[in-house]
Amino acid sequence: MQEIKPLLKTTIAEALNRLGVAELPEIIVQETPPGKEGDYGTPVAMGLARVLRKAPPLIATEIAERLTLPAWVRRTFVTGGYLNFELEPAFLAQTASQPLEPLTPQPGKVLLEHTSVNPNKELHVGHLRNICLGDSLARILRFAGREVEVMNYIDDTGRQAAESLYALEHFGLGDSEGDQKYDHFAGEAYVRLHQEMQDPEKKTTIEHGVQETLHRLERGELRGAVERILRAQLETMYRLGAEYDALVWESDIVREGLLEKAMQALEGTPYVHRPTEGKYAGAFVMDMSPFIPGLEDPYLVLIRSNGTSTYTAKDIALQFWKMGLLGGVKFKPYDTQPSGHALYSSAPEGQPMGFGAATETINVVDARQSHALRIVQASLEVEGRPDLAQHCFHLAYETVLLEGQQMSGRKGITVSVDEVLDEAVRRARAIIAEKNPEHPSPETAAEAIGVGAVRFAMIKSEAKKQIDFRYEQALSFEGDTGPYVQYAFARACSILRKAEEQGLGGEAPDFSQATAYELELAKVLLRFRETVQEAARAKAPHLLAQYLLDLAAAWNTYYNAKTPEGKPATVVLGAPEGLRGLRLGLVRSLQRTLQLGLGLVGLQAPEVM
Repeated sequence: MQEIKPLLKTTIAEALNRLGVAELPEIIVQETPPGKEGDYGTPVAMGLARVLRKAPPLIATEIAERLTLPAWVRRTFVTGGYLNFELEPAFLAQTASQPLEPLTPQPGKVLLEHTSVNPNKELHVGHLRNICLGDSLARILRFAGREVEVMNYIDDTGRQAAESLYALEHFGLGDSEGDQKYDHFAGEAYVRLHQEMQDPEKKTTIEHGVQETLHRLERGELRGAVERILRAQLETMYRLGAEYDALVWESDIVREGLLEKAMQALEGTPYVHRPTEGKYAGAFVMDMSPFIPGLEDPYLVLIRSNGTSTYTAKDIALQFWKMGLLGGVKFKPYDTQPSGHALYSSAPEGQPMGFGAATETINVVDARQSHALRIVQASLEVEGRPDLAQHCFHLAYETVLLEGQQMSGRKGITVSVDEVLDEAVRRARAIIAEKNPEHPSPETAAEAIGVGAVRFAMIKSEAKKQIDFRYEQALSFEGDTGPYVQYAFARACSILRKAEEQGLGGEAPDFSQATAYELELAKVLLRFRETVQEAARAKAPHLLAQYLLDLAAAWNTYYNAKTPEGKPATVVLGAPEGLRGLRLGLVRSLQRTLQLGLGLVGLQAPEVM
């Protein structure tokens, strides 16, 4: 498949050189708006008006006179300050019908960390966006040619894990009862413990028990208990379609001495010291003022005066390991994921493997942690590696409401991801029973539609915007939803199935019969590659989600198009020979593009809805 816009940009750049433009501006090529002449246009003349001291229409005319046009450009013309291109219809239709080719491999490894939920209770709605954003971005980056390593960080030495494990012991709880998932069982104990801590006398006893549990976690005595909760959480992650390359346990980072090594590396810089007096006396402190100006208090404690490390210190050690400044973490096989992809876990008894040592890192963490992530990034500058700091990216996202309600795990005001998925699938099953009672596999389709609706709702909006998830909106077969895109795919599959049944699947296309209807659909199809590249560059999965909505809308417009007399204008199977082959080719291309795009945002593509 030829990439039309890059080829047009090259053609324009060559014309600008002939015009004598010494410093080329950014050359933008866009599709012309509906109802306007031409297929593509560029506003480059407007950006040159001040430099060349000429009116944009005159500059556009001079560029046009110096163009060496590819054979597939029918004509160029100037409209206002724009230079527009009209392409050969047959070329456009043929190009859009070609199979999608892989994007060029890019150098360097991206280490993408997402999910990283405390292993102490079930996942709730607040975790949904993190998982869906991270998993979708990993898929997009891989398709865009990047080597991607996906990591899930397990905070098994933190207070939350200690509280859940102590709660299970404190209340004399053993296994979960009945079919209850173990992470839900542990989560109930966690909430119950916090309720009991409202009593000051009980709080003292509980605090002592939690601290003892923390020490046991640090010694590695309770890893099996944490792992039991983690495996229950993984069931939910897998159901969402998320998979990982490696689990990295915080206890392994500490046990392998990475924290100590990171602190030693920082101690050799002029920005870290141990004050002997004042409020920081005896602590290990980093001065952030040269790297993050404007802080009210630029001093950051890494190691407290009592010798305990802060969360920030552990995060810095992890980041140093991610970018190859520290070694020593060993791994072993942990699980075979639903796709068959192997999952590895850090482990003291494991072997050195190729995880870490990335040239770029992406941390998917909610926007409330932006300052903490900026400190981790700045620690690389403190260490004298601004080159690595430039490639340390925080994908910050805003919170998720469920039907307008904010979540709080500690207060027990949560709705679990499992409950959300079950409810979405239940509603999808009811819609299928109403709209297609003869569906050949309703349960499979309901799972694909329900889970897909939840995933799509989590990524269709820009990450910096808050989401209020509402079932009725997310599960609609119309509007900006996952089921809307899935239904567009299923409709294409239906046409292609009928073509095969009628023996028309192999009909040769006659691209010279392309009409304006085909050209509009073709131009949207041709936007796929650049959209994926931009989503990868900007680390913005919502760009691809919005493209899929645009493509589904373009397909529905094409499918329902009418002639001026009110008759169907784009009949596929009943079209004349040659035009029918052309239209089947476009439908096939649409089917491939929708299936691939849905896969990149983590949705299944059911052939029957």
